[in-house]
Amino acid sequence: MNSQNFDGALTSPSVARNRGPILTILQQILPQAGMVLEIASGTGEHAVHFAAALPRLTWQPTDQDEQALNSIAAHRAASGLPNLLSPLRLDASAPDWSVERADAVMAINMVHISPWQATQGLMAGAGRTLPRGGVLYLYGPYKESGAHTALSNEAFDQDLRRRNPQWGVRDLEQVTELAGGHGLELVERIPMPANNLSLVFRR
Repeated sequence: MNSQNFDGALTSPSVARNRGPILTILQQILPQAGMVLEIASGTGEHAVHFAAALPRLTWQPTDQDEQALNSIAAHRAASGLPNLLSPLRLDASAPDWSVERADAVMAINMVHISPWQATQGLMAGAGRTLPRGGVLYLYGPYKESGAHTALSNEAFDQDLRRRNPQWGVRDLEQVTELAGGHGLELVERIPMPANNLSLVFRR
């Protein structure tokens, strides 16, 4: 559950829990310099945390939700970070994105809280946007071989589908196959706290 903090800035308890472990992975897989395109940036708290910790990278947050865009802008203004760009409206499922090139693309907790068409668009967009060797990073819960990896993930999946039948924890193999169709190869599967995974794809 998100809560409002200041000037439209939202906060999410999950960000405080997962930003440290995620940053550890990003420090290992992202290029030393260049632009990172974050899809579905949500509150904007991840963007601020990562941009502050990785000052040689330029961070481009995006979202399609007006409230999220306002929150990202508020967190950005409060941070004063020179390498954190103004948020852009971007629908991952759209056939064309407002950003044509990025050195890395990432999406945290997006794949399961969006229709499957958004993941299809994410893979197609990353395939268009990334250079050879570019990284696509995903974080969240996944089923493996069609089965949930924890009872908590199964309960979460049921809750998501009750809230929106188009949402739900996706199957890792299905996501990997989809990525492969856009020239993206899964090169690392990293277990994370709370039964989540970090998935690292390279183009």
